[in-house]
Amino acid sequence: MTTKPRARKFRIRRTPTGTATSAQQTAYRSAAPRRDGDDATAAKADDTAQAPVTPQSLVRQPAPEQQDGPPQQDAPTQQDAKGGEVASARETRAETDIEAIRKEGLTGRQLRMARRVAQKHGLAPISDFDAVRQLRLRGIDPFQRSTMLELVVPRDGGSGETDAANAGNLPAGVKSNLPQTVRPGNSNLPSTDTTTPAERRAAEIMDIQRDITRRRRRRLVLLLTRLTAFVFLPTILAGWYYFAMATPMYSTKAEFLILQADGAGGGSGVGGFLPTQYATSQDSIAVQSYLQSKDAMQRLDEEMGYKEHFSQDWIDPIQRLSPDANNEQAYKLYEKNIKIGYDPTEGVVRMEVIAADPQTANDFASHLITYAEERVDELSRQKREDAMRSASESLEEAKIERREAQERLVQLQETQGVDPSEQLAVLRQQIGQYEMQLQEKQLQLQALLDNPRPNQAKVDGTQGDIRRLENLLARLNSDMSEAQAGSESLAARAAQIEMAKADLATADVFLQSALQNEKDSALEANRQVRYLTVPVRPIAADAPAYPRAFENTLLAFLIFGGIYLMVSLTSSILREQVSS
Repeated sequence: MTTKPRARKFRIRRTPTGTATSAQQTAYRSAAPRRDGDDATAAKADDTAQAPVTPQSLVRQPAPEQQDGPPQQDAPTQQDAKGGEVASARETRAETDIEAIRKEGLTGRQLRMARRVAQKHGLAPISDFDAVRQLRLRGIDPFQRSTMLELVVPRDGGSGETDAANAGNLPAGVKSNLPQTVRPGNSNLPSTDTTTPAERRAAEIMDIQRDITRRRRRRLVLLLTRLTAFVFLPTILAGWYYFAMATPMYSTKAEFLILQADGAGGGSGVGGFLPTQYATSQDSIAVQSYLQSKDAMQRLDEEMGYKEHFSQDWIDPIQRLSPDANNEQAYKLYEKNIKIGYDPTEGVVRMEVIAADPQTANDFASHLITYAEERVDELSRQKREDAMRSASESLEEAKIERREAQERLVQLQETQGVDPSEQLAVLRQQIGQYEMQLQEKQLQLQALLDNPRPNQAKVDGTQGDIRRLENLLARLNSDMSEAQAGSESLAARAAQIEMAKADLATADVFLQSALQNEKDSALEANRQVRYLTVPVRPIAADAPAYPRAFENTLLAFLIFGGIYLMVSLTSSILREQVSS
C-alpha cells in the first residue's frame, strides 16, 4: 500500500508593494506536490499565483488546492485512505474564509456589489460572502471602482503567460493564478490602499460632518446678514435719530374735576344715589371729546398760533409741521401732542400737553382748561334752560285752562239769572213737606173708612185734601223736571252749572300742579349746575420729557424683529408648501 507524500506548506511573505517575491513563488511551486491526473488543478493554481495580490488576499490567502467550482475527486486509493473523513480540507478552509469575511463588517452595498462583479466574471457563488471569497481567490478586488465598472482587461503581449510558463514550466496559453511580478505603471492593478471598511466609513462620516459644518456656517453668515440688513441696521438708524437728531419736547401735565352743585345727592330718582364721579361722567366724557376735537385745535391755533409754533426751522424734520400745512395735518400732530384721559373710578380728567418750548406748553394747557370751563358752563346752562322751559310751558297751559273754565261758569250764571241749584233745593224742600201732609191725610181717610158708620162729610173733606195735595205735588215735580217755555228745565240748567264748577275745580288742580312743577324744575336746574375745579394746575417743565431715546430704540428693535420673524416664518411655510 502506497502512502501519499505529505505536502509542505510555505507562507508567502508580503512585500511593501503588495506582491510576493519571485524566490517565494518558485519555492511555493517547487514545494507543492502534484498528484497523478491533477495537472489542470496545478495549472489553475499557477494562474492564481500570477494574478495581482491585494492586501485582503494576502491576509487570508487560501491554499493552492482551494479552487472555484466543485471539489475534484481524488484517486480511488486516496478515497479509500480517507474513507472516515466527512469533509475535505478545502471545504473546511472555505467555511473558515467565509466566517472571516463575515467578521470584516462589510455593508450590504459592498456585498451586493461583490455579487454583481462575480456574476460579470462568470462565477456562481452561493452567497454574497462566497462571492467575495471567490473574487479574492481570483485576485480581483470586488470593491475597486474599475472592477465595478468593467470586466477584467487581459494583459497585452502575453507577458504574463510567458512569465507563468517560465515560473511554473506550464505550456503556453495556460494562465496561472499564482502571484506574479508586475510592471510599474500598470493602471489595471488593484489599489494598494490597506484601509479597512470601518476606517473608510469613519472618513466618509467625517467628510459629511465637515460638509454639514460648512453649510451651517454659511447659513449662519446668511442669517446674520439678513438680521443686520432688516433688524440691526434699522434699529441703529432709529437709535441715532432718537439720541442725536430728535428735537427735545417739553411736557406740561394738569388735572381737573367736574362737580355738581351742593345738595345734588339729595334729589329724588336714581341720580340721588350715585356718587359724584358717576353723576358727572357724561359731562367729563363730553369735555374730553371736545378738547380732543378739531374745533379746540382751530380755536387754539387762532388764539395761540399752534401751527406756527410747530413750523419753526429748529425743530427736526420728522416732528416739524410744514408752513403751508392744512388743518388735517395739523390735527394729526395735535392728537399726538395733546393727550387727555378720563378715569371713571375717580372722576379725574388728566391732560398732558407737549410742545417744543416749556412756557408754550404751559400756555397751551391753560387755554385748554379755559375752553373746558366754558364747555361745562354751556352744558349746564342748556340743561337748566331746557328744564325751566318745559315747566313754564306747562304752567301757562294750566292757567289758560282754568281761565276758560271760570269764564264758562260765569256765563251760565249770567244767562240763567238765578242759581238753578238753589231753586231745585227750595222745590225739593216744598215737595218733601207736601208729601208728609199727603201721607197724614191718607192715614186720616183710612181711619174714617175703618169705622162701620163713617161720617160722610169728614170722609169727603179728607178725600178733597188728598186730591189737592196730589195736584200740588205733580205741579211742583213738573216745574223741576220739565222745561219751561223758551228755556231749559231747571234740572238741566243745574247740571250745566255743576259741570262748569267741576271743570273749574279740575283746572285749579292742574294749575297747582304746574306751579309745583315749576318750583321743582327751578330747584333741579340749580342742582344741574356744573363746576370745573383744577386740583393740579399746569406748571412749566424744567427738563424735556421726550423723546425717550432708550425706550423708543428698544421698541423699534422689537418691531423690526417681529416683522422679520413674521416674514421669515411666512416664507418658510410657503416654501415648504410649494416644495411638498
